[in-house]
Amino acid sequence: MTSFLRRRLLQAVPTLFGITILSFTLLHLAPGDPISLAMPADATVEDREAARRAYGFDQPVPVQYLAWLGRVAIGDFGQSIVYRRPIADLLRSALPNTLQLALLALIASLGVGVPLGLVAARRSGTLIDQLVRILAVLGHAVPGFCFGLLFILLFSVHARWLPVGGVQSVGAEPWDIADRVRHLAGPVVALSLAGIATLSRYARAEALEVLGRDYIRTARAKGLPDARVLYSHALRNALLPVITASGEALATLVSGAVIIEQVYAWPGLGRLAFDAARARDYPLVMTIVVLSSVVVVVAYLARDIAYGLADPRTRETL
Repeated sequence: MTSFLRRRLLQAVPTLFGITILSFTLLHLAPGDPISLAMPADATVEDREAARRAYGFDQPVPVQYLAWLGRVAIGDFGQSIVYRRPIADLLRSALPNTLQLALLALIASLGVGVPLGLVAARRSGTLIDQLVRILAVLGHAVPGFCFGLLFILLFSVHARWLPVGGVQSVGAEPWDIADRVRHLAGPVVALSLAGIATLSRYARAEALEVLGRDYIRTARAKGLPDARVLYSHALRNALLPVITASGEALATLVSGAVIIEQVYAWPGLGRLAFDAARARDYPLVMTIVVLSSVVVVVAYLARDIAYGLADPRTRETL
């Protein structure tokens, strides 16, 4: 396992470098000038040129990339062009909100999707099985932001049970748990539906395959209850593809948070990335790209470790 971790970490380094090079190049090839967007309309040509020199935009793109990489290596993410604040300050306020939203959505995806798939496999061919399969199809076919807008229309506009958006109500205390839960309910559900659909489909398909194996028939022949056969004997083997899918689900949550945070006006990294990309705020966009890439790489690494722990047969190959 130790050699596997070392090997995967070594593989992650060129992957991250490749992502940063590609993102940096595409940002600078995109049309638009961040200085023109950030400077006031009455700014003189000299002021614009001075701002470009201050941010290093007068240098060739490879030189700009190396300079940016050197600053990031020592923990200096620079200053946002649009907000004119250190990027580290912006991350300190936005990152906890996104992590809170993504982790809760992942827990909801695993806590709802896997049991649904197992129940559907246990009740294969029944109405429950059909309903779970329909839910899986809807979760894949309908984008998360459509569900988010529908939830806002039903539960916020008409029923008035949940707030329309934001992270807390006006005048509420920062540690008001009930108020925070009400604001989290909508975006967490909208963000987790795709993961629930994916994990329930994987869990159902693998559980059906496992339930047809010889050792499951032997356990049933001994008179063991169906619930014990499913959860004690079949669950561990059925979870292997679910572990694989969970890494992809987390990557989907990272990308899906950009849209959901816009729908719910959630002050997280996704919304910050959208505003930064629209304003061509290169330093802020690159910082968010690096953070998101690290999260995805760590998620896939954790997935492989969990796979080895769940299936001892793969530990030697790891």
